[in-house]
Amino acid sequence: MSDITKDDPINDKPMSLMEHLMELRSRLLWSVGTFIVMFMLCYYYSAQIYGFLARPLADILMSQGAGDRRMIFTALYEAFFTYLKVAFFGAVFFSFPMWATQLWLFIAPGLYRSEKRTIMPFLLASPVLFVAGAALVYYFIFPLAWHFFISFETPAGAGTVAIQLEAKVSEYLSLVMHMILAFGLAFQLPILLVLLCKVGILSVASLRKGRRYAIVGMFVVAAVITPPDIISQVGLAVPLILLYEVSILLAAWMAPKPAKLDPD
Repeated sequence: MSDITKDDPINDKPMSLMEHLMELRSRLLWSVGTFIVMFMLCYYYSAQIYGFLARPLADILMSQGAGDRRMIFTALYEAFFTYLKVAFFGAVFFSFPMWATQLWLFIAPGLYRSEKRTIMPFLLASPVLFVAGAALVYYFIFPLAWHFFISFETPAGAGTVAIQLEAKVSEYLSLVMHMILAFGLAFQLPILLVLLCKVGILSVASLRKGRRYAIVGMFVVAAVITPPDIISQVGLAVPLILLYEVSILLAAWMAPKPAKLDPD
C-alpha cells in the first residue's frame, strides 16, 4: 500500500456483489418511497402550489384594478393534468434531498477522504444555487416579464375590440416551470467551471482569456432558453456573467498550489 493510500484511506468494508445490490435496492426504495409520499402530499396541496406560482401574475392584475380576471382551461382534462404536473414537479423538488442523501451514502464509502472533501462542497452548493436561481426568476424576473407582456393588452375603442389576456392554466405552468428550471440549471455554472478547473480540463488562465467569448455565449444561451423578451434574457445573462466572474475567483482559490522548491 502506498503512502498516499495510508494517509488517505477508504473507509469501506468489503462487500459481495449481492450485498451491494441489496444496498442499492434499499437506497432506491427510500428514494422512490419519499417521491411517492411527496407526490401525494403535493397533489393534495396542488391548488395552493399553483396559486403560489400564479401569484406574480395575480399581483400585477390586482394592482391594475382587475380583480375579476381569471385563468382558463379549454379541455376537460386540462386542469387535472396540470395539477398532476404541479404534484410531479413539487415531488421532484421536495424529494431531491433524500435522493442526494441516498446517492451519497451509496458512493461515499468507496471514496478516499480527500475525494469526499473535494466533492462535498459541490454537493452542498448545487441545491443552494438552484434555489437562488429559482428565487431570482420568481421574485424579480416574473413580475417584470409579466408586466411587459400584459402591457400589450388593448382596451376596446371605436371600431376595435378589446385584446385581453386569459391565460391557460397548462400553458402558464409550462412557462413558469421552464423558466424556473432554466434559471436553476444555469446557476450551476460555477460548480461546472470550478469542477473542470479542479480536474485540470480548464484553467483559471483559460477562463480569463475566454471571458469575452463567454459573455457572448451567455447572451446567446439566455436568448435560447428564455421567452423572447429582453427582460428575461438580460435577467438571465447578467447573473450568469457575475457567476462566471465568481467562478474565476473560486477556481483560483481552490486550484492546487505549486509545490515549493527545495533550496537544497
